[in-house]
Amino acid sequence: MLSTDTVAAEAMNRGLLITIEGLDGAGKTTLATALGDALGERSIDLRLLREPGGVHAAERIRELVTDPRVDIGPRAEALLYAAARAQLVQEAIEPLLRSGTSVLLDRFIDSSLAYQGGGRELGVGAVRRINEFATGHLQPDRTLLLVVDPAVGLSRSQARGAPLDRLEREDDAFRQRIASVYAELAAAEPDRIRLIDAAKPPDDVLAAALRELSDLI
Repeated sequence: MLSTDTVAAEAMNRGLLITIEGLDGAGKTTLATALGDALGERSIDLRLLREPGGVHAAERIRELVTDPRVDIGPRAEALLYAAARAQLVQEAIEPLLRSGTSVLLDRFIDSSLAYQGGGRELGVGAVRRINEFATGHLQPDRTLLLVVDPAVGLSRSQARGAPLDRLEREDDAFRQRIASVYAELAAAEPDRIRLIDAAKPPDDVLAAALRELSDLI
């Protein structure tokens, strides 16, 4: 059994879990890349991962849940995302955090709460419970929520020129429900979830993100 001093030392040396959230087209991946570079320049030991994905099994699930040719029911979709998340936490996130390496994660549990809990109308509480089981109740130290009008997010996704995935092809009501749940989550946890105006230029978004992380880094 670990001593109290050992547990305290491990907690002090543990890496940070920073997540980036928002609607499709909000600029999460752009911010994740820029933020990873900026934190690396500050000599912060950091690993950038994405969801669903990040490890082999989760990347296979990603191929399935994003494929517009595949018919997946709402409950199966929620469980698949949770399964990918469970594998990522076990195989990559927890080992990195224990070793003292911080993790910058493009999406995490809040995405499922918004997309499956809100967008698919499964209920935030139900989706939260399966994800708490999947992750062992792992919580981010800070979440950066990129706020963008749903119509703008869709326009950005379409402008990429790549085929839209299963979720990106959903209707306006779906995106509005997602945005509403994200707003509710942010209002409930203002210390953890920090709002960033994603309509601003990328450099301004990066600067805002760094400000919202300044107390941690």
